[in-house]
Amino acid sequence: MEIIWPEKFHPNRAPVHVRNEIDIAAPCERVWAWLIRAQLWPEWYDNASDMQFLSGSGPDLEAGTRFKWRTFSVQIESTVCEFESPHRIAWDAKGTGVDAYHAWLLEPAGEGCHVTTEETQYGVLARTGHLLIPGRMSRGHQRWLEGLREKALAGWPPAI
Repeated sequence: MEIIWPEKFHPNRAPVHVRNEIDIAAPCERVWAWLIRAQLWPEWYDNASDMQFLSGSGPDLEAGTRFKWRTFSVQIESTVCEFESPHRIAWDAKGTGVDAYHAWLLEPAGEGCHVTTEETQYGVLARTGHLLIPGRMSRGHQRWLEGLREKALAGWPPAI
């Protein structure tokens, strides 16, 4: 399974690209349940805050959901562009100095799930951050994956 990149955001074109992966000893359906429960991200991913749904009822992301949030100290507006439960989700991310595309793949692996997340970015802030603080986005995404693993291993997200 591969990410379906919009042409503009393909890693061969974009100036900023990061890829992180992790294996989680939990079914992909449970990992997915935590990943799409965006309202809870701030509780287990320290780089997400101020989550607000602009369309859709929440608390879960779905195809076409628009949401506003803060990540890497930037206010971002995103729309879920791809949604194939429980295997792939992607959203755009637009903010001051940032135009990005963030995709996730969940693939069964043995008794668990292999999760890949990739993001490409354009924009002055994206390039500056990538040059001045190399590896920052990769480290942030790794924490996101590790938090996702911790939550999925503990059980299903709470009903809201």
